[in-house]
Amino acid sequence: MAFIDKTPDRAGSRPADRRPKDGACHGPGQGHRNAGMQPDGRRGVQLGNGRHAMTKVDRKSLDDGHGGRGDLTAKEDEVVEEHLNLRPRAVYEVIRREGVDELRRPVLSLWWSGLAAGLSIGFSVIGEGALHAHLPDTEWRGLVESLGYSIGFMIVILGRYQLFTEITLTAVLPVLAEPSRRSWLALLRIWGVVLAANLVGTAFFGAALASGLFLPQTHQEGILAISRHLADLTPGDAFWRGILGGWLVATVVWLLPSAENSRFAVILVLTSLISALELSHVISGSVEVFLLLMRGEIGFGTAFGVILLPLLAGNVIGGSALFALLAYGQVKKEMEQEVPEAAGRAR
Repeated sequence: MAFIDKTPDRAGSRPADRRPKDGACHGPGQGHRNAGMQPDGRRGVQLGNGRHAMTKVDRKSLDDGHGGRGDLTAKEDEVVEEHLNLRPRAVYEVIRREGVDELRRPVLSLWWSGLAAGLSIGFSVIGEGALHAHLPDTEWRGLVESLGYSIGFMIVILGRYQLFTEITLTAVLPVLAEPSRRSWLALLRIWGVVLAANLVGTAFFGAALASGLFLPQTHQEGILAISRHLADLTPGDAFWRGILGGWLVATVVWLLPSAENSRFAVILVLTSLISALELSHVISGSVEVFLLLMRGEIGFGTAFGVILLPLLAGNVIGGSALFALLAYGQVKKEMEQEVPEAAGRAR
């Protein structure tokens, strides 16, 4: 069922067409951040359909008793403007619009993108396992090897693949903004398709690792060593650590629109923190679970009932129920105020 975005424009007159324009880029912090000049001479971040999130204080308000801007040249003023951060309302709108686009994607497109994500996230396990195998057994080895955990996330996020825990925030925001039976069904559709595709991809990757055909024995031993730590978790451990893991992935999504040239660093620091703190992520963790399952070290009951299902529940709560609600809550009042103000200006 296709998702229809009925979020009203600022004038509140009618639902606006949220379909992306030709040539638009859909990644966080990319195509939606076109700087434009508004009719009153102010510059802002264009959000589409004539909507702008101001990245600087109104010129007139600065001139009226607040020091003015007469001491800045036009070039200096542009430098100041470039260093101003997006306000939360603009970040929210960037991610919400991306979520609308994702909810409208065909099932087949979601499937192949989700399969690519499931296969690619396996390189997080390889990266961490390779560092584990070659680093000395010291107190700081865990911190350094955690940097390898971010490799798969970089491939998936920068490659714009569909990762389940990433879309738990992206796809939820437009549903919270315009809740309806159709929007909730569209959300369940994308969650189901992407989760299934991710797990199929990680199962194939886990089987490839279990075969022992692709990597040297030293790397194989390092991968097994880090995977066995996950098998030691109880259902309660997996659930509570999954909440924080889902929160960190959602934080990556929230920060990317403002990251500019620091996207690499944001992904590296926050995703490696998942491993460094021994938190859990259901998709990357499923690579390790399937590896151990296919080697006969754990059974199906342990793989799904003890590890993966509690991880899934924790990730969904941390990335959706908590982070998405807080992200929506901090801009909800602003959105409610914008409609009557815009309607008044239209009169």
